[in-house]
Amino acid sequence: MANEFNVAVLGGGPGGYEAAIRCAQLGLKTCLIEARELGGTCLNRGCIPTKALLHGAEVYESAKDGGVFGISGDVKLDYEKLAAFKDDRVNKLVRGIEALEKANGVEVIKGFGVVSGPHALKVGDRTVTYDKLILAMGSAPAKPPVPGMDTAYTSDDVLAAKFLVSNMIVIGGGVIGIEFATLFATLGKKVTIIEMMPEILPGTIPEITSKTRAILKKKGVEFILGAKVTEVVKGRAVRFEKDGVADERRASAVIVCAGRRPMTRDCGLESIGLETDRRGFIAVDDHLRTAVEDVYAIGDITGKIQLAHVASAQGMVAAANCAGKDATMRYDRVPACIYTSPEIAYVGLSEEAATAQGIETEVGSFNIAANGRCLVMNENTGLVKIIAEKGTGKILGCQIMAPRATDMIAEIAAVMEHGGTVESLSRVIHPHPTVSEIVAEATHDVEGLAVNAMPRKK
Repeated sequence: MANEFNVAVLGGGPGGYEAAIRCAQLGLKTCLIEARELGGTCLNRGCIPTKALLHGAEVYESAKDGGVFGISGDVKLDYEKLAAFKDDRVNKLVRGIEALEKANGVEVIKGFGVVSGPHALKVGDRTVTYDKLILAMGSAPAKPPVPGMDTAYTSDDVLAAKFLVSNMIVIGGGVIGIEFATLFATLGKKVTIIEMMPEILPGTIPEITSKTRAILKKKGVEFILGAKVTEVVKGRAVRFEKDGVADERRASAVIVCAGRRPMTRDCGLESIGLETDRRGFIAVDDHLRTAVEDVYAIGDITGKIQLAHVASAQGMVAAANCAGKDATMRYDRVPACIYTSPEIAYVGLSEEAATAQGIETEVGSFNIAANGRCLVMNENTGLVKIIAEKGTGKILGCQIMAPRATDMIAEIAAVMEHGGTVESLSRVIHPHPTVSEIVAEATHDVEGLAVNAMPRKK
């Protein structure tokens, strides 16, 4: 007997739901299995709700500091209403995904899917058979094995809350921890960041991390870097060691932002002989194929880059291969975005990373304080830095700290995708007045020819 579906997709996050639609578009009879809301972590407990809250905080800060624009009056925050706004936008997007799946002919099966054998899985009492399987179970917040860590809140807990406490400790100075610090501090809450590494935001250049810390310190954030957490006490205190000295901080809440773990347990993978590594990740090749024939894996469970847009890109590759095409995935031009204020975005290699690979570089940079659009937005802290290969001018990477940096980074990624050079990008006419002009200025600065920057010292 023929299997019920050509493709079954297990997990409805950004990778899974888009992979299911693409499979259907390619003529494959497809089902999508999801136990919770469609959209996964990104839409329901991550990217979208966080950015909704951060946008609300940005509006609050702009209104509160409106005196420079001649705007005055009392500004009050109702966090419960902000949380309701966040929920409304999330629900709208979830309904939109449900409509897209239906319109494309994807059958959505609600329930926890468990692989039960080759070409079969169980969802409750129903057995689903398929020709090919795309695993897309996603991830959940991780809690390091530290005494008392189970009493700390996770990002899921924070995003579900309808109120904020007056002071909090955030364990972890990565993207999630720094975005939460930005949100809380902007809303007038006391925040302490405890980070094991000597610097926050791995992947960003020192010029950006130092400016980010300075901005957050001005908002009252305390940074304790190079500190090893030894205990969380009843979700209200953190004990740690720094430079060999034991110390402690107390707060109304402790939030752990220490990465995410793959959701591969209890999914029946052993029934088809599919193994994970010791952390629970599934190995895949560039086609997203696993070690088991006709089984693909995408998203956070692959242990590649845990970003929604990476999961979506992987989903497109896996779907194409399920349809008999020969698509591959690459990870060297993936943009990363951090929604601080101002925003941070980067793609490709930093100058230090390129040098470590033995590549000679030439660099151009530009300070946003000299950009007219930033000036009228009352923004003056940030920069753009473009890294190119010396001799060829081929763009290797870029880092941006500026308003709308997360939108502008796609321009650099597109140029890199086509092997573009600094010279070719410098010929692109950027509209005025826009923040994007800083990109053009940085390309000119590679040769020391930025007309809106003071001449370099010789």
